[in-house]
Amino acid sequence: MANSPAATIYFNSLKDTPIGEIWLACSERGLVAVEWETNRAKLLDYLTRRLKMSVEENPHKLTKIAQELNEYLAGERRQFTIEIDWSWMRPFQREVLLATFAIPYGQTSTYGKISEQIGKPRSARAVGRAEATNPMPLVIPCHRVLGAAGKLRGYGGGLAIKKWLLQMEGTVLA
Repeated sequence: MANSPAATIYFNSLKDTPIGEIWLACSERGLVAVEWETNRAKLLDYLTRRLKMSVEENPHKLTKIAQELNEYLAGERRQFTIEIDWSWMRPFQREVLLATFAIPYGQTSTYGKISEQIGKPRSARAVGRAEATNPMPLVIPCHRVLGAAGKLRGYGGGLAIKKWLLQMEGTVLA
């Protein structure tokens, strides 16, 4: 079935990044998770609970993803070319995160603008919830989504990291 999720999830970590250790996970179809402020046991629990698939450590499956993330965090990459496995997301979350994925490097949007963009103009709070549960921050750049009037709002990695990422991208904050 074309939209059924892949059977195995592969994971590994990037050590010594500017924001700490980053855990990555992918299926045969593409990236499924980017996590930091966690550990191996919590990641495995999250992956098996959320995706209900077998999980295997395999750094070779994540080589391109790791390379692109390292380049991004070093300020050398503005756009990701890696595949993303959207198949296991709920339709609304997928719609919101596809709109978020399209926000260019160095630019921002707001929860309200994204709700209008996806044709649900009164759903800014629901957009915020979808962003808050983004399983692939950095790659799906939810740090580029701001509150009304361009204010910094919550971020899973903390507001200090959100601000650092935006400044790294050259975004001027109000």
